[in-house]
Amino acid sequence: MIDAITITGLTATGFHGVFPEERREGQPFVVDVVLELPLETSSDDLADTVSYADIADDVEAVITGEPRNLIETVAGEIAERCLLRGRVDRVTVTVHKPRAPLSQTFADVSVTINRSRHV
Repeated sequence: MIDAITITGLTATGFHGVFPEERREGQPFVVDVVLELPLETSSDDLADTVSYADIADDVEAVITGEPRNLIETVAGEIAERCLLRGRVDRVTVTVHKPRAPLSQTFADVSVTINRSRHV
C-alpha cells in the first residue's frame, strides 16, 4: 500500500510559452502534485517524511524560473525535483495553464505526467 502527500492549486507567475508575449508578460501557472511514498505515522518527526513546504518551494522555483517553451518540460522539471526527495517513490504532476493563448473559449489547458524512481 502506498501513501500520498498532495499539494493542489499552487499558483505562481511564470514566463513559459512559445509566443513572445508569453515570455514578456508572463501568466499564472497552477500546479498539482501528488507524492507517493511510505508515510511513517507513528514517529511524528518531520525527518521521517517529506516536507510539503520544501516541495512547494521547489514547484514555485520551477514555475518562476527559466522560461520553457512547453508546460510538458515544466512538469518534467518539477517531477525531477520531487524525486530527488529521498523518500518519494512516485510523483504525479499536473501543470495548468488557464490563460493559454487559444482563440476558443476554454476553462483550462493542462499536462499531467507520472514519474517513478524505479523505472
